[in-house]
Formats: sequence, structure tokens, C-alpha cells
Amino acid sequence: MSEKIAVIAIGGNSLIKSKAHQSIEDQYQAIKETSFHIANMVEDGWTVAIGHGNGPQVGFVLRRSEIAYKVEGVHEVPLDVCGADTQGATGYGLQQNLYNEFLERGIQKPVATVVTQVEVDRNDPAFQNPIKPIGSFMDEAEAMEKKAKDGWDVVEDAGRGWRRVVPSPLPKRVVEEPAIKQLISGGTCVITVGGGGIPVVADESGKLEGVAAVIDKDYASSLLATAIGAELLIISTAVEKVALNFGKPDQTYLDQITLEEAKAYLAEGTHFAKGSMAPKIQAVIWFLERGGKKAIITNPENIAKALHGETGTTIVA
Repeated sequence: MSEKIAVIAIGGNSLIKSKAHQSIEDQYQAIKETSFHIANMVEDGWTVAIGHGNGPQVGFVLRRSEIAYKVEGVHEVPLDVCGADTQGATGYGLQQNLYNEFLERGIQKPVATVVTQVEVDRNDPAFQNPIKPIGSFMDEAEAMEKKAKDGWDVVEDAGRGWRRVVPSPLPKRVVEEPAIKQLISGGTCVITVGGGGIPVVADESGKLEGVAAVIDKDYASSLLATAIGAELLIISTAVEKVALNFGKPDQTYLDQITLEEAKAYLAEGTHFAKGSMAPKIQAVIWFLERGGKKAIITNPENIAKALHGETGTTIVA
């Protein structure tokens, strides 16, 4: 394989600029902007595998499914299939925009999307503590009906209504890893582990089955980076740099830190929010502990500058 292999994890929310820009066309234009920055990396000689979030997108698919069921009685879409749907749709947008960008620049590099399953442990403690809210708000009567009829876990959400919650288990294996490796070794830019991958569990014979769960996309991208021997993990998010004491008077931006410093900051438990930056730092830690060389956290428009050490937060082993 090429020595310059990177995995880029793109947040699903970064593909939606605002509540006023959520349409398919709006998302396509946001993807186009991100693709431009990824193409800069490719032009510099990197072969990339691209992971992406899908939280908002899965929410839209579920909402359409729920409305169609209520209004027309059309069958609802299971969560694992929603994940597959959004992997294909977001992958389509990325691969088309990258294709067009490469064409304009004269870059001879194929792009492909792999609808990716990620195996989780059926005994993962997360299955006993589902906390990830998905889908629409419901009144209590509908929530209790779903709980009794479909076995949903539901919670009341701060007076705003009831929502379904699902587990968020840790990723253990990228099922399509051999195919991804072959594509990468042939120089293909691969879009994979979308939304953290479609969560599946294996039975005693090894056969797979989809489960209603959500895998953190940064954790899955970290695992993928290790699996394909990437030297670099880039986590593309909404901020230019990681900060200690974010939002407080003593907020301090980090330019470069070591693995040990990252572990110490995370262990303090006060610097990084559990639902946003903490998982990104943990994903980086796991990647570097498993042999990765370097990780960068920054926003899409600053990826090129971060690669040259001009901005972003770089974490080294």
C-alpha cells in the first residue's frame, strides 16, 4: 500500500450548514465544499478513505418513514436499513463531487463508496443502557404503544415529548475491511464506515444480523485507520482547533499535543464535552495507541493548512 494513506472522518452535521439549508441540494453543495478540500490532499499525494456522520440524515429517513406509516400505512424502515440508505446517498454525493473535482484538476484517481457493516459485540454493555435519541418526538401514548408493540426503549426528553433511544456500542471489526484494503492498495479513494457503519452482530456460526444501534463515526474511523495501516487520521469537525476549558474565560486553544497529554486532558473530565469533543479525542487516542503516527482535528476548510502545521490541533504519538 501507499505510504501516504489517511482516513478522514467528516461530521454529519457539517454537511448541513443550518436549519434553513437542509435540503438534498443544500447538502450536496456542502459536500461539494468538503470535497474541494479533500481533493487538495489527494493532489498532494494522499490516498484517502473517507468516513462520515449521518445523524441528521438518518433522522430525516426515519421521519419520512414514520409519516408514511401514519398517513398511508407504508411499512417503516428499520434503523440498520436507514443507515445503509444514508451511506449510499451521502457516498453518492461525495463520490460524484470528488469525481468532478478530480476531472477538473486532471487527477487520475477512482472514487468508490462501500456500504459498510461494522461488527459490534452483542454483549456490549451499551445494549443494557440505550442512550442515543433517534427519530421524531412522540406523545406518551404513542411512545408506550411503540414500547409494547415494537420493543422500543423510550424516554421523556426534558418536557419536549418522548423519543426512542438506542444503544451506542463500540465498533469491533470493519466487515468489508478486505475489500477496502484492495481498493486503497489500487489507489482508489474509498467512502466507507458511513455513520459509523451499519451495526451488525455475529451468531455462533459467524453469520451477521443487523441491530438497532448507532456506532460513533469517529470510533469507527479510528478502527478503520488502524485496519488499513493509515499513518494519519483527520477528524473534520465544526471548530478550527481543540480548546481546553471550551467556552470559559480561561479557554486555551491547542496547537500540538502528545498522546500522553491527550490522555491526561481527557482523564481530567472537564475539558471536552461527552457528546462532542470527548469521543474525538478518545478516537485519536485509540488510533495512536494502535500504531498510528499522527492525528489532526480541524474544520474542513482548514485541512490543507493543518497538514502543513499552520492551524488545527495535531496530536502525535
